[in-house]
Amino acid sequence: MQRKTSRRDLLKLAGLAAGGLAIKNIDLRLLEQFSSPKRLPDFPPFAHIGRVVDTNISLRSSPSNDPGLNNTIRKLDADTLVDWQHEVLGHVIGGPVNQRYVETPEGFIYGSMLQRVYNRPNTPISAMPAGQPGFWAEVTVPYLELAHEGANASPWLRDHIAYNFPPRLYYGQVIWVDQVRTSNGFPEYRWNEDANGHGYGYGYYGEFYWVDGAGLKVLTDADVAEISPDVDPLEKTITLRLANQTLSCYEGKREVFFCRVSSGQVQDPASGEVTDKYATPAGTLLTHWKIISKNMTAGSESAGYSTPAVPWCTFIQGGVAIHGAHWHNAYGEPRSHGCVNVPIEDAKWIFRWTSPHVSLAASEERRSLPDHGTVVTSIGIDQ
Repeated sequence: MQRKTSRRDLLKLAGLAAGGLAIKNIDLRLLEQFSSPKRLPDFPPFAHIGRVVDTNISLRSSPSNDPGLNNTIRKLDADTLVDWQHEVLGHVIGGPVNQRYVETPEGFIYGSMLQRVYNRPNTPISAMPAGQPGFWAEVTVPYLELAHEGANASPWLRDHIAYNFPPRLYYGQVIWVDQVRTSNGFPEYRWNEDANGHGYGYGYYGEFYWVDGAGLKVLTDADVAEISPDVDPLEKTITLRLANQTLSCYEGKREVFFCRVSSGQVQDPASGEVTDKYATPAGTLLTHWKIISKNMTAGSESAGYSTPAVPWCTFIQGGVAIHGAHWHNAYGEPRSHGCVNVPIEDAKWIFRWTSPHVSLAASEERRSLPDHGTVVTSIGIDQ
């Protein structure tokens, strides 16, 4: 039951290389549709909500993908919201470690294909905080519809237009807001996704989007407060076990945090062949850069990705980071392009616990050797 990379996550780098030339074929009617103001949708009143993260996902009458059972009730589209009742151990054919299914009132859905989300709307602010150029805000609803602003369109937006899929933000993503308005009858925040928006976005494309402020929590200093500030930073270490796909945080010899991860995948997504091209490095890795949220774009058209607002990034070697992921729930299995994917709340805990500490005002902190932050011991698959 191997999941192919979502087309909405892929970046058409050929179009990016062509620059402005690639923008000529945009469907202007869709661009106008995507630029209109958007209110929060009426989300279902479930206590726990599952969001389908990809297209053509099976709802089944039993928790198994065995083709001999013929148990598919129907196919679900991306961003379908379901009533997440509880997880059960299923029978998955095809090699994945994850055997979990989520039971809903209508049937079972493979757990890797559901992001667990909540609907927690906020009372939005009606004006920018005095004296501040902007603020960080966290998505607290299943998803937010975006209203694009500007004449140019990024490859990320062009991809959504090409597939007629509305650009959205998802539960747990964190964005930089630089304007507040009420011109459409409700408070809206402007997400600044250009090069000056703190997240190293699309640069000269100048991406800006308006969203319903009720779907975003304005972050405070308490949200990024350091965890265990009285512990000597040298006593804080992380052990990443690639064979087990797990991460443990230690204060001295005491384990204080544990989670499952998805590290670098072992198969080339284009050819399907086993490769170490995307392997997460083993050895002693050093935290050198932490940023609250970052645009992550890399790769090629066949095996690339472009994902804005990746939250709680703790970089441990080069471009390899521990970060939150909203686009899958396959923790326990390798599937990234080298980074260490963890559930968003886990990424936030790790971000707050590790050194160097990052304040809201700073947004990010960098270190250069010999200076560094928390040490990560990455144990390879063959070790």
